[in-house]
Amino acid sequence: MNHAWDRRDFLKKTSAATIAALTAGAPLSSFLTSCNGNKITSSADTVILLWMAGGMAHTDTFDPKKFTPFTKGMQANDVLSTFKSLPTVLDDIYFSEGLQSIGKVLNKGTLLRSYVAGDLGHILHSRHQFHWHTCYKPPQQVAAPHIGAWIAKELGPVNPVIPAFINIGQRFNLGEAEELKAFHTAGFLGNEFGPFLIPDPTAGLESVKPPIGMTSSRFEKRNQLYNELMSDTAIGEFGSDYQKESLRRSMEQAYQLLRSPEAAAFDLTKEPKESYDIYNTGKFGLGCLMARRLTEQGARFISVTTEYEPFKNWDTHDNGHTRMVDLKKQIDGPVAQLIKDLDRSGRLDRTLIILASEFSRDMMVEGRPDLKVQEQVNQPDIIQDIKNYGMHRHFTEGGSILLFGGGMKKGNVYGKTADERPCKTIENPAYIDQRRQTLSRRKKTILYHPRW
Repeated sequence: MNHAWDRRDFLKKTSAATIAALTAGAPLSSFLTSCNGNKITSSADTVILLWMAGGMAHTDTFDPKKFTPFTKGMQANDVLSTFKSLPTVLDDIYFSEGLQSIGKVLNKGTLLRSYVAGDLGHILHSRHQFHWHTCYKPPQQVAAPHIGAWIAKELGPVNPVIPAFINIGQRFNLGEAEELKAFHTAGFLGNEFGPFLIPDPTAGLESVKPPIGMTSSRFEKRNQLYNELMSDTAIGEFGSDYQKESLRRSMEQAYQLLRSPEAAAFDLTKEPKESYDIYNTGKFGLGCLMARRLTEQGARFISVTTEYEPFKNWDTHDNGHTRMVDLKKQIDGPVAQLIKDLDRSGRLDRTLIILASEFSRDMMVEGRPDLKVQEQVNQPDIIQDIKNYGMHRHFTEGGSILLFGGGMKKGNVYGKTADERPCKTIENPAYIDQRRQTLSRRKKTILYHPRW
């Protein structure tokens, strides 16, 4: 199968689960339980994207290699993984130490070990995140829609009161803020399909309530004045009729949500303490809890991010090993609990959960072995300090993605990376898009191919 389908026709004919799975670019017959020619069967009506922002090293997470403990004077090139490998629920499949809880639910999903990030020149996180979330290579002359916006538009809301596309956990007052905003948008599709932004899940209820101190009558008056302004002929020359109507509908949706009892889904204090405590590992864990609650209320696409901030979280340019100890604590319990909760409630088959990152990391290679880019980290050949022990260079030739629910094969492992450096993809590479560089000569399967 090697198809190049029209983006709009393709989106109209597939389910939300199928669309989101295709952001990995690999053949869906390898993932989905049922596949008949070009007609793909999926049971999902909701997608939850768990975004490991900043570059999650596959060799220190879901595709561990030989473990070499830290010792002063060690050879940097000898280090492939900085954590021990521990067994998962699947025979002969191991995860890196610290991810045991996710390993125990791996029998409910598919592990893709052959993701290859795009060749975008000098590596910037926001550029690769833009590419991953939109399938367009930046910069673009028009605003490219986020995959969540495409799903919101083509499939519509499950519940007209709950925003179809919700983004949890990313602030936009940090480094590369404008670049991040560039893909957190519905672009030319219209404002009504854009993300409902919740920077902090602990303050989620504040996002769906009128500002503090505003009376009900004043709130009603503001909404009335806004509608009058949008219909005023004096502003008719600004923007197309389509965009103005889309903006008006987006405000109407927000207005309905503010007045709706479904807004309680954003209030995490309503969650029983026992459940809340399991998820409460920080903003990301509570974001997973909010995603579960919003799924129950009919959200269509929910993105939960560990948040991208330069040199923070998964952007491990130093102290890669020590920082990942904490990062794993933040994600392991909540991700596993989210899968178990949805499975217990019978919603897992209707919800596709994707855990991914823009690219991977390596200690020695920046970019890919045959196409290196500008070095961004000084790595000594001999390691004397723990800060140099860990995966801190951007690596684009291999990576891991987890897929749960939504018709995904259970207990399935797809693709393979080399066991020695460079730990690059050697079987069944999965791309975001049809690549037109030297790699085009390889035999590959691409199902997600927008016309540029």
